[in-house]
Amino acid sequence: MMEGVVSTIIPVHNRAGMLREAVASVLSQTYRPIEIIVVDDGSTDDTARVADQLVRTHPQEVHVIHQSNTGPGLAREAGRQAARGEFIQYLDSDDLLLPEKFEKQVAGLNANSQCGVSYGKTRLGRKGEASNTVAWKRTGERTETMFPSFLESRWWGTSTPLYRRRVTDQAGSWLDLRNEEDWEYDCRIATQAILLNYVAEFVSEERDHDEHRLSRGGTRDNRKLKDRAAAHALILTHAREAGIGAGAAEMQHFARELFLLSRQCGAAGLDEESKELFALARKASGEARGRGWDFELYSFFANVVGWNRAGKLACLSDRYRRA
Repeated sequence: MMEGVVSTIIPVHNRAGMLREAVASVLSQTYRPIEIIVVDDGSTDDTARVADQLVRTHPQEVHVIHQSNTGPGLAREAGRQAARGEFIQYLDSDDLLLPEKFEKQVAGLNANSQCGVSYGKTRLGRKGEASNTVAWKRTGERTETMFPSFLESRWWGTSTPLYRRRVTDQAGSWLDLRNEEDWEYDCRIATQAILLNYVAEFVSEERDHDEHRLSRGGTRDNRKLKDRAAAHALILTHAREAGIGAGAAEMQHFARELFLLSRQCGAAGLDEESKELFALARKASGEARGRGWDFELYSFFANVVGWNRAGKLACLSDRYRRA
């Protein structure tokens, strides 16, 4: 580990143009020393050449790893293994860091030794358009710890937090998941009960665009649904490890998410995942709530008509109620 260095890990797959912009936003940081580790995750377009060009232009700060396609989690893990910094920044190749991010967040962590992660406001923009001036998700709120609120949602973007290296080392490896791998990873970090440092200024920008994004289609792609099911099961394990009980409002919220995902998996023909998530939803709900009429009725119906048919009918009903 190199004291004071911020290591930025950028996994990329077929995003040559946006990779240049992401790397430029890191090179524009007012803070030094930094290193940038680009992980070219099996790109088939011009991305590999662009990454190598960035290394030639900035040989002291930019490094590249070329590998076959493994997905975002394992690509970030390859970067984490190569990182030498005291602080770790993950950055998706379509997002940007604002110039004073590292300066303000490193200062915040140095001034608050008890804090393991620093975060600030993130804005949501669309590539080619003016950025929003409202804090995205819950990044405009000051929160002391990641749990229990992370059971309700991953309320920041990948670009938002800056981690101490010891926190990511203790969390361990990224998993081979292609959807919600970042939420599972952060919930694993949340089990450490670390305190958060808050910078009440904008530090990064998440960008929407029309190009391919792995985070899309999470209810229509069976591979992604399987990964979401695995991530949700692990998140529940992390929450229990952190001591969050069924009585917490956040746990009740997550139990409903488990039940919803169970229905979606059933509708997609993923019977085993549907059954497992349904059982986890009942457990997360607590003994009394887990015996509620909705659970009892759905269990009876699924066992009679099958988990696939029950899921399809339930999802149709859900859509009808939202209409």
